[in-house]
Formats: sequence, structure tokens, C-alpha cells
Amino acid sequence: MGSMDYNDSAANASFNSSVVPHARYVSAYIVPVIFSLIFLVGVVGNSLLIFIILRQKAMRTTPNIFIGSLALGDLLLLLVSVPFYGMIYTLSDWPHGDFLCRLNGFLVTLSLGVSIFTLTALSADRYMAIMHPMKRYTDSPNRRTVVIAAAIWLVAAAFAAVEGSARNMSIQHFDNAASMRICNSHPEEWGAWFTCFRTSMRFVVYFVVPIVIIGVLYLLMARSLWTSGSFTQQSEAAARQTETRRKVAILVLSIVVLFVICWLPRHIYTLWFDCPSYGWYSMFWHVYKMVSFCLSFMNSCVNPVALFVLSDQFRKYFKRYLCCEWRDGLRGHTSTHWQTDQNVDSDTNYKTAMTNL
Repeated sequence: MGSMDYNDSAANASFNSSVVPHARYVSAYIVPVIFSLIFLVGVVGNSLLIFIILRQKAMRTTPNIFIGSLALGDLLLLLVSVPFYGMIYTLSDWPHGDFLCRLNGFLVTLSLGVSIFTLTALSADRYMAIMHPMKRYTDSPNRRTVVIAAAIWLVAAAFAAVEGSARNMSIQHFDNAASMRICNSHPEEWGAWFTCFRTSMRFVVYFVVPIVIIGVLYLLMARSLWTSGSFTQQSEAAARQTETRRKVAILVLSIVVLFVICWLPRHIYTLWFDCPSYGWYSMFWHVYKMVSFCLSFMNSCVNPVALFVLSDQFRKYFKRYLCCEWRDGLRGHTSTHWQTDQNVDSDTNYKTAMTNL
């Protein structure tokens, strides 16, 4: 996430700016309201998403298991970190102590890692579904998916543990005898070079490398779909299968695009001020910082919204449970789940797959 801390260079510079104090006063009201909305939408949406996948056996497909893992990471961040970070513009310092300073650093990095690594795995799964469909059904796909998702959590947790352990509390004193408690991303004695190194590595590991991999996979998928659709003769069933997989790939790509929109502004901000600062902190950068800060946390609530908009099947379940329509059983409807991974040899399954999105 970059330096989502109280002590980044922009925050310190703001105390010397004659322009920013009023903006900080305004943002002290705006940011908590935005975070309240993020919390409400995210907790309801991700909880319901996880509930649907757990309750409906028909929804436990390979893509949906990854989606559920994403939702779990987002929900954890929303419940533990958002209430504290939502007050970052309201409070003048970090009053929550050293433990929560470290814990929140760990959880933010954990959620970020789970999100981008899972999106990469989802894209790889879509690549295999389109490029090598028959290789994916030699064993239990769901069991393998759970193992991959668990491995992603372990890797993300290992990276996040480094982030959390480096955090510490310090007290900054000012000329007017005032002081401020700061949640540092790392001890100040490590120097500016480490700040730049840390920010650059986070950008590379949590953004550049995964997005490049995802981009290459989607270029290969696009070429394959274009070739199979334009230059080869397909049976009606095969054409339906290709169209269904194309729709699921587009859905996954939409989630990736949302991730880029939510996180790229924050990475730009931290790189600009940490490696090293290329400009004076101004009203523009204060507004940009506030927007990018909110966007990065907004990523934890946008996936359920995207699924509601883009997936007919998820939208049906969302409406059913949000409206408390518990009496309507789901028997007879399980054939319409988001399925691209089961038995693609029969025309019946091809017809079923067409109802997924």
C-alpha cells in the first residue's frame, strides 16, 4: 500500500503549510463519512458473498473459491483496520498504541497481498480454462484451488509479518512544545534510503509484477479467443463454451481493473514523496493524498458491487438474501451457477454455462 502512515513526508510537511490546515479541517469530516460508507458496504457485501459461496454448493467453483478468499481478506481489513484508519484525518496523532500500530500495518499489507496474488491466480485459472481446458479436470479442481488459496494467504502473511514487525511508535516534538504520537512504517534511524527502498519494493511486488503477469495472460487469452472465434469452425456447443469462458474472463478482468484504479493513485503518491520528495506539499497533494487514501481502502468493498452488477447469478443470490427471501428453496436452480469448470463434454452443460453471467 505504500506509506499509509502518519509520518509520511506529506503529513509532516502539512504542518508548515499555510494552505493545508483548512483542508485538513474539512477532510477531518469528509474522510470518516467515506470510511463509514466503505465499512457498511464492504462488511455487508463481503459477508454476504462469503455466505453465498459457503451455503450454496453449486457456487463453489474454482473462480468463486478465489473470489471468496478475496472477500475474506477484505472483510478482515474492514473489521479490524478501517475503524482505526478512518480516523487518520480526524485525530492529530495515533492514540491506539504500539500493538495496534503493528497489527494494522500487518493487516493492511496482508489484505493487499491476498488481493493482488489472488487476482493473479484467478487470471492464471482463466488462462488455463481457455488455453488448456482439458488439463484442468484430471483431479479435484476445488481441492487444488483451496490449497492454492491457502498458500497465497501464507505467502501474503509472511510478507505482511515483515511489515508489521518493522513498525514502531515515536513521539514528534514541535517548536510550540506540542507533541504528536506517530505510527511509523519503520524506525526513523533506518534513514530515507530505506523509506524509498521499501516504497519501491512494495510497488514492484504488489503492483508491477502481478499486473504485468495478468496483462500477458490476458493478451494470450484474447489472441486465443479471437483466433478460435474468427478463423476456426466451431460446433454450437463449443461456441457456447468459448463465449461463457470469455464472459468469466471479462468479469475477472473487471475486478483487476478496479484494483488498479483503487491502488495506482496511492502508489504514485508514495513514490513521489518517498523517493525522494519532488515537490512541496500543497493543496493539490493534500486532496490527492486524501482521494488516493480513500480509494485504496475502497478496494475492500468494490468486488461485491462488481459481482452484483456483472453477474446475474450473484445478483440473484444477493437480492434473495438481502430481501430475506429465505423461504424460496434453491432446488432446481443449481444448474444456473457460475460454472465454467465442470464437464464441458455435453451440450446440456454448455447450455447451463450460458446462464452463469
